[in-house]
Amino acid sequence: MSAFWSGWIIFFVTLNWLLVTFLLIYGTRVPIPTYRDGTTGHVWAHGAIREGVRRLPMWWVVLSLVVIVFGTVYLFRYPGFGAFGGTQEWTSEERVQRHMAENEERLSLLFDRVRTESVDTLARDPQVIHAGQVLYEDNCAACHGANAGGNQVIGAPNLVDDAWLYGDSVEAIHTSLTKGRQGQMPALGSALGERGTRAVAAYVYEMNGRDWPREDLVAEGEELYASQCVACHGPEGKGKTAMGAPDLTDDSWLYGGRLEDIITSIRDGRSGVMPGWSERLREEEIRILTAWVRAGGPAQDTGGSSDTE
Repeated sequence: MSAFWSGWIIFFVTLNWLLVTFLLIYGTRVPIPTYRDGTTGHVWAHGAIREGVRRLPMWWVVLSLVVIVFGTVYLFRYPGFGAFGGTQEWTSEERVQRHMAENEERLSLLFDRVRTESVDTLARDPQVIHAGQVLYEDNCAACHGANAGGNQVIGAPNLVDDAWLYGDSVEAIHTSLTKGRQGQMPALGSALGERGTRAVAAYVYEMNGRDWPREDLVAEGEELYASQCVACHGPEGKGKTAMGAPDLTDDSWLYGGRLEDIITSIRDGRSGVMPGWSERLREEEIRILTAWVRAGGPAQDTGGSSDTE
């Protein structure tokens, strides 16, 4: 802080201190002219209300003096009076740096374990899970939801159910976090036509054990599925984790499981991107998040829909 700004601050602090002290002392001693009944002569409501005058209560005066003394002692011991640093030599920057150093030391001990222990072992460590929860809230909750229940609007999968687009192994989860994923469902509306799209949707609808009233449409959809969809989703609709093609039989849906949602997916296609986090997070942090996901995410009820992936 320059000498000019330091002097400017000292001037205004001193001025305010003197004014407050003067007003407090003057307010307790100044004579106030009143009538014999103790009023000032000011009236309201056509004389029904008259203004009275009373001295400041002693408790208020004492409390004000205590505050003034406290403020004076504070400015003597801590920064605030211009460039004067106070007798305690305390600074907010030093305190922040000290806390950051303490936190780095704790993180260093945690990261030492993270680097040497297996992810499945880390998934049983309460300290690791707590750190994973913090990392998740800071980096992942915007898409996957506060309780990891997913988001069907943007196609962010549910992380706490049993459905996995790319598998639930440590390697698969670690790869998703490190490199990201890009899913692409091609639009088949032009190839299938409106009736064909509805037929395939009806067949997929029945794959989940839900009855569709028109068996002829389901049979037609089964034939179209065999020619258009089986390469990615498999002959039984179980999907392929190697390419991120979802299981169509588990009633777990990335973009919703209503018939209208299925028709939209088939007709218009879907495209989803999971960004890679290797440039933002350290390898130790990615391993912590992997352990957190393997442990099942938040301990509480997710409150999310079970058909988000």
